[in-house]
Amino acid sequence: MTAAELKTKLLQLFPVFQQLPDAAVEEIVRSATPRQAPAGTILFEAASPCTGFPMLLEGRVRVVKSAPNGREVQLYRIAPGESCLLSSSCLLGGSPYSATGVAETAVTLFALPPALFHRLLAEHKPFRDYVFGLFSERLADLMSLVEAVTFYKLDQRLAALLLGKGELVRATHQGLADELGSVREMVSRLLASFQDRGWVALGREQIRITDAAALRRLAQP
Repeated sequence: MTAAELKTKLLQLFPVFQQLPDAAVEEIVRSATPRQAPAGTILFEAASPCTGFPMLLEGRVRVVKSAPNGREVQLYRIAPGESCLLSSSCLLGGSPYSATGVAETAVTLFALPPALFHRLLAEHKPFRDYVFGLFSERLADLMSLVEAVTFYKLDQRLAALLLGKGELVRATHQGLADELGSVREMVSRLLASFQDRGWVALGREQIRITDAAALRRLAQP
């Protein structure tokens, strides 16, 4: 990717850069080194230092919290045009990562060096507003996750998750369990129960919803 192509993509995906002076944008382009990684790559790990402020150009990233027994709960996803809240928190607080970032698909991203991140934050209000806006958006996501885990049963949460993915859900039982912060065996048992009731039809790495109305009734609080 040439510098001109990178600049065009940055301005398209991250409108905040359109509000910065040309000199600042040029410095960002000079400092940015796009990185490509295949699906499954661990982009950062819990307890590791944060070496930059990543901004996603292509693909999807999952940020997960892992327990010693191997169980995971997905905190949030990052899509093209989005940045990582956890990275900004680590850079601002000078602390290591407290969760793990995994490439869900092949990804292309670039990271602002810490010194440039802090300078943009101090000198340019649009960038500062953008970063602190991340906290507001992700906090809402995390509060929804806490509410779901605390107040809703797993079968309700699974029904809501399936409905949010469309009529044909292409996912493994393990992938669904990771999103729900549960274990594959429990999710598989619930899916088998849903199939017995005629609500879904299970296939290889896919689930077809056959009675969405029943799932909606179950998903309701």
